Amino acid sequence: MKNRETPSRYKYQKVVRKKKRKLRFRKWVIVCFLLFFLSVFVFSSYQLYAWFIDNKKIENIEDDVVETTSIKEKDDTNTTQNVNPPEDVTNDYWNYIKMNLLEVDFNELLAKNSDTVGWIQVKGTNINYPIVQTTDNSYYLNHAFDGSENEAGWVFMDYRNDPVNFNQNTILYAHSRLTGSMFGSLKNILNSSWYTDKENHIIRLSTPTENTMWQVFSVYTIPKESYYITPSFSTDEAYQKFLNTIKNRSEVEFSGDVNTSDIVLTLSTCQDNFGNRIVMHAKLIKKELR
Repeated sequence: MKNRETPSRYKYQKVVRKKKRKLRFRKWVIVCFLLFFLSVFVFSSYQLYAWFIDNKKIENIEDDVVETTSIKEKDDTNTTQNVNPPEDVTNDYWNYIKMNLLEVDFNELLAKNSDTVGWIQVKGTNINYPIVQTTDNSYYLNHAFDGSENEAGWVFMDYRNDPVNFNQNTILYAHSRLTGSMFGSLKNILNSSWYTDKENHIIRLSTPTENTMWQVFSVYTIPKESYYITPSFSTDEAYQKFLNTIKNRSEVEFSGDVNTSDIVLTLSTCQDNFGNRIVMHAKLIKKELR
């Protein structure tokens, strides 16, 4: 009798131990999952808090810049030049050149940041900022106008560009912030409410040496590439091919053509987290030396 019960007790104890091991394993799994989700929550909360703080700092810097900078519209003078006028008298160009240029007093801006090279204003968006430029295309991805570290960054010109004597293609970059700051409102250009209003198809850019106006001729989204951010071309043929390419990419039809006598301004920002870009191209149509 004793010998018959012993194997039964052994089997029972073995089953109990096995169940206990399973329970301990399940507890550890649950604990690990809880720790994982707690870590994700803490990290996400920190990221959200840092994002909020960066936005508040950027808002304060933006307010300070606007309040301390003299910005005004300026009537044409005898030094104002129309650039590469088209033969087509129905081209919107002839309406746009009647608009006033923008003039900015750069004394205060340069005192705050010697990297300042211009001021840009894009109609129909929130883009109304000083432009900076340094020796690379990375510093102002995470630094604000005052030089402080900030993930919002700032609007900056490609380091390869000449801010005085514009290259064939001058490129400006900025982050697309969810708040609409920097180039966050550039996504508006793909909305019909923006592109059906021809008054919006103008960019005004003021620099310490001249005031300029640019006519938009192409807007589109595209995966990350280096072609559309090429500053200069060695031949007219290569430049005309570039102009044809970026105009044909446009998701909106704009009036007028572009040719090798034109100077281009390019605005580029991220569309999403997968590397896609929102791009705007405009050509110089009016300028005035200061």
